[in-house]
Amino acid sequence: MGHCFSYPSSTSKTDLHNNGTTNNLSNGTKFSSTTATTTSSSIERRSQFSEAASDTSGGTMSHSGLLLETPHLKVYSFMELKTATKNFKPDSMLGQGGFGKVYRGWVDTKTLAPSKVGSGMIVAVKRLNSDSFQGFAEWRSEVNFLGMLSHPNLVKLLGYCREDKELLLVYEFMPKGSLETHLFRRNESFPWDLRIKILIGAARGLAYLHGSQREVIYRDFKASNILLDSKYDAKISDFGLAKLGPSQEKSHVTTRVMGTQGYAAPEYMATGHLYVKSDVYAFGVVLLEVMTGLRAHDPRRPNGQESLVDWLRPELSCKYKVKRIMDQGIKGQYTSKVANEMARITLSCIEPEPKNRPHMKEVLDVLEQIRKLNVVPDTKSAVASPSRSPHHYHYRAGAAGVERKRAPPGRFGVGK
Repeated sequence: MGHCFSYPSSTSKTDLHNNGTTNNLSNGTKFSSTTATTTSSSIERRSQFSEAASDTSGGTMSHSGLLLETPHLKVYSFMELKTATKNFKPDSMLGQGGFGKVYRGWVDTKTLAPSKVGSGMIVAVKRLNSDSFQGFAEWRSEVNFLGMLSHPNLVKLLGYCREDKELLLVYEFMPKGSLETHLFRRNESFPWDLRIKILIGAARGLAYLHGSQREVIYRDFKASNILLDSKYDAKISDFGLAKLGPSQEKSHVTTRVMGTQGYAAPEYMATGHLYVKSDVYAFGVVLLEVMTGLRAHDPRRPNGQESLVDWLRPELSCKYKVKRIMDQGIKGQYTSKVANEMARITLSCIEPEPKNRPHMKEVLDVLEQIRKLNVVPDTKSAVASPSRSPHHYHYRAGAAGVERKRAPPGRFGVGK
């Protein structure tokens, strides 16, 4: 598509809980400057968090989050997971991506042992493609990170399997899918108050990762990696590309460029230098998606508008233009002050220079203030007013995977 990156299928990852097939175009094109070729014969008992654990007091990293001394993960046999998923039958499949396929499974609530369909609790079982070299590295990273990290806004890894060539991961099931699904794959606009609620949860998760002395750089923050539980509480998923942050004497980690087009920070794209604030940039891109209802990168848009940030960054600094770029489907659900505050924090997050971006704790504080400000006088014009409980929101029936029709750029007051 005119870019200097290769686009191997092995680097795209699966939405754990999205019904149907994952579409690389709709989720953002994955890219990598190199292809992983190294594998390991085993996973160490203690993960790469051993060093980070010594930097914390009693294992506590931040409010309501822990860095565990040892992984609390169940080790499954391949036969057990075949039982849990009905032998990986097609009618159990939840999604598919470059990593492999994700299946619905059932396990006992207390022991996590496989159970009969309909008995116990639902889990999501991700099965690695046997010919995916990159997938092994990502599988190992998931075990290392999610085996040691515990926070309400991170998806919970329950167990794993490594048997012969079979590599699998077992996660808690997230029934409401991903933010990406609700923003772009529904026929009805997603309510503004739920968008803010989800952003706050995701911001808490990132703030937790960045909050230890040895920060965790998530590296693949995007709407499809923000999963939602039954109450629309957000949890960050997919730690296959995560990295431990720089040691105290360094400002960044140098690594090969991987991620999703449209979300990666410019300094990372240009140099491979990865900062904690590279995640902040990606969060800013998601903020802009939430405001506009448009994807971070879409080659189907007119020339010059493919990149959402490049296209709409100038509009964010003009108060009279901000409301015109907001998603028309949520008109009446927010005030002008709220829209302008959202524009201000978004513009701050997508600053070209990492040092000029805020810390995630600051972003979280601003979003919580925005939620308090979001009192809409004319509640009749809102689809879901702030007084309604989020889980009372219901969708009209619509085909999943079909992008909601949107007005042309002129409707937003931009591109003219």
